[in-house]
Amino acid sequence: MTWEVTVCRDGEAFGRLAADWAGLYRRCATATPFQSHSWLHSWWVSYGVPGTLRVVLVRRDGALVAAAPLRLVRGPVPVLTHLGGAITDFSDVLVDDAHAGEAVPALARALGRLARTAVIDLREVRAEAAAQRLYACWGGPRHRLPDSVCMELPAAPIDDLVGRLPSSRAQRARSKLRRLDKLGIEEHVVPATEVPHALRRLLDLHHRQWADRGVTPEHLRPRFAEHLQRAVRSMVESGDAMVTEFRLGGDVVAADLTLMSPLLSGGYLYGADPVLRAHKVDVATLLLRNGARESSASGRATLSLLRGREPYKSHWRPEPVVNQRLLLARRRTVPLLLLLAWSAAGRRWAADRLRDRAWVRRLRG
Repeated sequence: MTWEVTVCRDGEAFGRLAADWAGLYRRCATATPFQSHSWLHSWWVSYGVPGTLRVVLVRRDGALVAAAPLRLVRGPVPVLTHLGGAITDFSDVLVDDAHAGEAVPALARALGRLARTAVIDLREVRAEAAAQRLYACWGGPRHRLPDSVCMELPAAPIDDLVGRLPSSRAQRARSKLRRLDKLGIEEHVVPATEVPHALRRLLDLHHRQWADRGVTPEHLRPRFAEHLQRAVRSMVESGDAMVTEFRLGGDVVAADLTLMSPLLSGGYLYGADPVLRAHKVDVATLLLRNGARESSASGRATLSLLRGREPYKSHWRPEPVVNQRLLLARRRTVPLLLLLAWSAAGRRWAADRLRDRAWVRRLRG
């Protein structure tokens, strides 16, 4: 048995790992679509800073059995953090489930050697992620912090999700569903060859939908559009994504991008024509019905509404699930780890106080 550990620092070499990476991705049961090679390499092409790529690869007899897709972020506190940045809802490492007992310690040792002067900072880690096994066997200083809140529903048909609601709210939900049926809105799953054009329509609808309410600036930038068009077509081909268009009278009035893995599916981005307001269409209900149909039919366990506590999500009584931030260090970098932990705790405390004051103002109003 031969073990080999390497660090990929070249973007083109990372691109050539597609086949090996796809095999490992399928052998890691807890991987999410954000760990697919299509998503990560496309993100690097659009957002990566030359000279900062640090992808740790662990091979057993030539086969890839573990990988950590990282990049170096220089600064007062240098960190090794995940590829994908702020537009990625979940980060993780990949570990072959059949060799986890040996591959995880090998990956931990490799990361320990890489992190001589930087803290490993893994953001948005799910509770069942492979990175949790890495954290458990880490031999040096470590710290765990709460990260973003995600909202999750069971992967069930829409009628079952409506049945979970209080009677008055369930009645309103059924009324909204009947409205959709009466209007005759048709769903069209976009084939891979049409994905680039469909994504351009989706982003245009997204911009129009949020134009008077503050669209996320990154969603308007060419690099974001290029990343989606590059990543999503191959993800649709491999079954890791689905683009759905909703048509009314032959016109595309809404579009949705759903990302999928064996455990969960989640609506990543959508756009809706403001004309739907005139038809009194509840867009959240339209999208949820489509997501519930896909996730329940595929046998997945979770329908994720991804990060954020937006009010429209709470109408369906989802369970809040907190992602975690895992900090790993060597003894020489303990001060940097503590600085990161204190800084993160301080920002969270300040954000909580601001929310409390906003809640008090609303109550007094």
